[in-house]
Amino acid sequence: MAELFFWPALVGYGAYPLAGRWAVWGVRLGWLAQTALLIAQAARADGFPWSSWAGSLNLFVWLVVSAYLIWGCRARFRLLGLVVLPLAATLFVVARLGGGTSLGEHSRYSSVFLVAHVGLVLAAFAGFTLAAGLAAVYLFQERRLKRHDTAILRVPAPALETLDTLAARTIAVSLPALTLGIVVGVVRLRERGGGFDALMAFTVATWFAYGAYVALRWRYGWRGRRAAYFALASFVLVIVVRLALPVTHFS
Repeated sequence: MAELFFWPALVGYGAYPLAGRWAVWGVRLGWLAQTALLIAQAARADGFPWSSWAGSLNLFVWLVVSAYLIWGCRARFRLLGLVVLPLAATLFVVARLGGGTSLGEHSRYSSVFLVAHVGLVLAAFAGFTLAAGLAAVYLFQERRLKRHDTAILRVPAPALETLDTLAARTIAVSLPALTLGIVVGVVRLRERGGGFDALMAFTVATWFAYGAYVALRWRYGWRGRRAAYFALASFVLVIVVRLALPVTHFS
């Protein structure tokens, strides 16, 4: 049954660079297919269905695409889709290879804890992913403008100031979600015991990195290229947490 939802979602995300004017509709249909997959997993699961590393990656991909579809599906944000959607498709395949798209997952943790902790942290990371995409598009567009690239007019894109502002706002909204997610995790850690592992350490480091971004922007007015590079550098920590530390943190 999972196959019926996985492949349409993968095609919808992966075909974005080739689908032309139909690309956004493909993403929307892919998102609906992945949503159906998540619903099927929730209906068949014993507890929280995304408690494994691969399962949480599946949910993470859905959150990234959901954040993109809020406003990124507009024609002038096509370049952002070229950054975000191939990444989403790749991570979706990784989630499948790890068993994160299968049905009937089991979890020994309470659904309330996992919805609060995992949901908030993954939502924050999804926001940071989108902000990194905006930062990458900003740097790409700025470079083309400086080179007076005539091809820049062929692909509509937001103004540099718009990209910079959207990246900052996305981070500003995502940081409180990460803060709450960390607090929920710390409360559970104190109540039930457990050690402070590498995943927790890198998650806290991610919080400090994006906290520094917000502080530098608010206190010293960091904008433009410096802010974009800082957002991309901070995103490296998100990659480490999501991919380089495939530990059994919840299972």
